Amino acid sequence: MASITMKPNSFTLLTIFFFLSFPISTSSSSNVSAIFAFGDSTIDSGNNNRFRTLFRGDHLPYGRDFPSHFPTGRFSNGKIAIDYLANILGIKDLLPAYLDPHLTDQDLLTGVSFGSGGSGIDMSTVALARVMDLSTQFELFEESLQRIRRVVGVEKANNIIENALFVVSIGTNDMLYNAYLLPANMIRYGSISVYQDFLLQNLQSFIQRLYGAGAGRIVVAGVPPIGCLPIQMTISSILPSFHWLHRHCNVQQNTDSEAYNYKLQSHIHLLQSMLTDVKVAYFDIYTPIMDMVQYPAKYGFVQTLEGCCGTGLLEMGPVCNVFDPICMDPSKYLFWDAVHLTQRGYSILAESGRQYLIPYITS
Repeated sequence: MASITMKPNSFTLLTIFFFLSFPISTSSSSNVSAIFAFGDSTIDSGNNNRFRTLFRGDHLPYGRDFPSHFPTGRFSNGKIAIDYLANILGIKDLLPAYLDPHLTDQDLLTGVSFGSGGSGIDMSTVALARVMDLSTQFELFEESLQRIRRVVGVEKANNIIENALFVVSIGTNDMLYNAYLLPANMIRYGSISVYQDFLLQNLQSFIQRLYGAGAGRIVVAGVPPIGCLPIQMTISSILPSFHWLHRHCNVQQNTDSEAYNYKLQSHIHLLQSMLTDVKVAYFDIYTPIMDMVQYPAKYGFVQTLEGCCGTGLLEMGPVCNVFDPICMDPSKYLFWDAVHLTQRGYSILAESGRQYLIPYITS
């Protein structure tokens, strides 16, 4: 595989320098009161179980390595990054889905996920997947806030929100469907760059909406190296090209991902300068995932180009099921299915956040 590296830019370097200006705590405890997560399958801990959509992970072999060995709706063989983040912050071991019928008031006080697998910033993405858009997720957050106020009172509820961490992880599905899988949707935008600007403008509006609701700490994840997702490598391998029938990351799609992330950092930098009483941080997931893909042995992986489920080339959601063969040891794989990381992959991703993100959001 050709070497593909993330080019540093001024906003990345500025962000890392700012993060490193705070001492890293070795304690798992923090002054973060709760986590409220919004976005797609990367943070959906089971909300889609309540919808008639193909984008569901509430069946085996999903969840086979979860503590209960039960499919919760998380798109992985076990925990996802937001669970590990909640644990790192000393809040709780797992971040439950808001629509989980077993959710208690005490669960809600320390945070939930409103994420919906298959969701996107573009409403056409949401319509295709038949899941919750960001506006619906925000409405559920407002509903949850009313519930919190009834339980602990207005003053304490406001304190919880002010000291909570708001995590937003979304955008990959928009690029996957509208830019690559269904490129005809790009006609009205003219170019991927213009489409990215459209997505980011809407995402910025959503972040401002969170700020208006009282959020004091907001973390926004970038997109991964989309060209290295197993499903994209499979599609690229069957198209006529220099790498025909060979599994390689799609360099152009990764370049698009880098461009999107660079623009996202610009938006966050602008927002931080405008909203001086809130911390808005960029969570770089591109670099650690790219590093895992390129240097698998460094992380104990033996396979980073295919998923663990089935052939590992195309399976995800309903076609990753009990009839598919599963790799012997998912911890040796970066990807669980053709799109989502294994529990091991997500744990490494969360640890990368511990190194430079946690000192910033907990100060």
